[in-house]
Amino acid sequence: MKREKERLQKIRNIGIVAHIDAGKTTVTERILYYTGKTYKMGEVHEGTAVMDYLPQEQERGITITSACTTCYWKDHEIQIIDTPGHVDFTIEVERSLRVLDGMIAVFCGVGGVEPQSETVWHQANRYRVPRIAFVNKLDRVGSDYFNVIQMMVEKLGANPLPVQIPIGKEESFSGVVDLISMKGIIWDEESLGALYEYVEIPEELKDASLYYREKLIDSLSMLDDRIMELYLNGEEIPESLIHETIRRGTIAMKCVPVFCGAALRNKGIQPLLDGVVRYLPSPLDVPPVKGKNPLTGEEEIRLPSASEDFTALAFKVIMEEGRKLIYIRIYSGELKTGDEILNVNMGKREKVSRIYRIHANHKERIDSASVGAIVGIVGPKDTSTGHTLTKSKQILLEPINIYQPVISMAVEPKRNADQEKLLAVLKRIQEEDPTFHVRSDEDSLQTVVSGMGELHLDVILRRVREEFQIDIHVGKPQVVYMETIEKEVFIENTFEKVINGILHRGAVKLQITPDGRGKGLNIYSRIDMSHPVYTYLEAIEEGINEASNSGVVRGYPVTDVRVYIMDASFNNPEFARLTLKMAAHEAFRKGCMEASPVLLHPIMSLTVTTPNEFLGDIINDLSMRKCQIKEIIAKEKVTLIEAYAPLTQMFGYSTDLRSLSQGRASFTMYFSHYDKVENEKD
Repeated sequence: MKREKERLQKIRNIGIVAHIDAGKTTVTERILYYTGKTYKMGEVHEGTAVMDYLPQEQERGITITSACTTCYWKDHEIQIIDTPGHVDFTIEVERSLRVLDGMIAVFCGVGGVEPQSETVWHQANRYRVPRIAFVNKLDRVGSDYFNVIQMMVEKLGANPLPVQIPIGKEESFSGVVDLISMKGIIWDEESLGALYEYVEIPEELKDASLYYREKLIDSLSMLDDRIMELYLNGEEIPESLIHETIRRGTIAMKCVPVFCGAALRNKGIQPLLDGVVRYLPSPLDVPPVKGKNPLTGEEEIRLPSASEDFTALAFKVIMEEGRKLIYIRIYSGELKTGDEILNVNMGKREKVSRIYRIHANHKERIDSASVGAIVGIVGPKDTSTGHTLTKSKQILLEPINIYQPVISMAVEPKRNADQEKLLAVLKRIQEEDPTFHVRSDEDSLQTVVSGMGELHLDVILRRVREEFQIDIHVGKPQVVYMETIEKEVFIENTFEKVINGILHRGAVKLQITPDGRGKGLNIYSRIDMSHPVYTYLEAIEEGINEASNSGVVRGYPVTDVRVYIMDASFNNPEFARLTLKMAAHEAFRKGCMEASPVLLHPIMSLTVTTPNEFLGDIINDLSMRKCQIKEIIAKEKVTLIEAYAPLTQMFGYSTDLRSLSQGRASFTMYFSHYDKVENEKD
């Protein structure tokens, strides 16, 4: 037991997350090099990054899929997941954060807190993931470490705790001052940053270092009474106490230690690794995983112990050489090759034929894996993203949030002979990626694929062409709408059917009312438990849910609606389930027709960064596109415009923005919510 506890205390399951182009893959590559996992640094811009191993990742210079690896630093095992920064691949971040104990948030020293940084930060808040921050690219023109820290306060509501300040600025950036040891750290360029030394703080930085050290101790005194007492008495505060307090504050999510550097110039990585092992939690430091017992409905926990029953969450699925490789995080117990496990979601028992330790696209076969591990398994055929796996004691862990697609395209093979192969390939990709949907349009007899954005679908359809060798025709992108209602209605409907010469009848009465944006479809019953129909409420709900999948305006799903089942009746218990379901299905559709149905458009959160001289033209253009300006933030030479934009108005925006700004403005855009757009032609 003691040895197991010591082993778990030295495990760090972390993710590296950031906005696109903040440099997180470069940070990961340097971590692998300095920990000895790789002998040569990979570069994103050269297409040689170890963690960006897909051909499209190397070609585009972006991360598309999250990649796992394990490395070692100062007797600690660090399991790392490098995640994408582009919003179209948010699901990769979501499912990674779900299984991680801690994370490194990488910020660009120039761009600071960018839109996807905010999205990822709020995802981490939802899963209560402790984090440390790394301000990267401090060698770049326009970088400003202290501005990024201020943005963390204003945009993220964080409590940043700078434990370092930079030595030099922009091109003269050469190292950092450690505010805990009050020493400078300078990296040796000839050794590619592998060697570094502690030096005296440069004279010109001594006052600033003392000022920020004072602020650090002041912040920590709010977290620990012992530091407060020593601080007020003017006594020396031991470094060990400072580290201990920062660790407790980080794990409790009361502060975020901030490090700095320039990963591409090989500066700042080793102290960041020290921060990972000092401040981020082990599996023993986070609360035990919770879930519901599907048999009793009671909440249960699983302690991080090998003696507990095996419990794991499947968080990623990829198809490899015709087999399904499932990435799992083990929360309790132990798994061995050949073990039979239970998929609690599906109620099926399956055998684990192989277990792998993963390093990007390389796999190492192992015989067993224990609590705290992130591994790949082969064998289970019905396991998908978000499924809970156990051996004997059933529990259902919290599932992973899946985002709804906002854009769709029609696809068809150039050769009729490839039709079945195309469908099989698309279904296979859908199994890997829960945000990618495939359906057959019965009216046009076309196959329609839906995803999180144009880049998302482009990446997938290129895989179809290049990886699976299927030539395809692709239609123009189409927006995925939703439908809702604008007024309340009461509706009654009766379904009758003659079976074997006998009339069977089911009747329902519903109250259908609009709900707030983002509320989804919620069904409530007003029927007493003593009512004969109470047993068949599930069938009524089933009918309503099925009807909501295809609305009455343009056939899109109905959302943001509350339905109250007011009353129901039937004349034959044998056929009650069928007749009540059909009556509810038709009642919901009729009710929606009478309740002023409307289309809801996907609304994107848009941030435009533009030189000041183009501001007026860009704002006029956004107004013409029916965008709602949220905020205009003026900086020295550039202005940030934050707005809500209807997706239907934003196709081709990158080209238009380039022409409006002589190619000098840039933008980022991600899905925010569904809403009505006034005066929009559907």
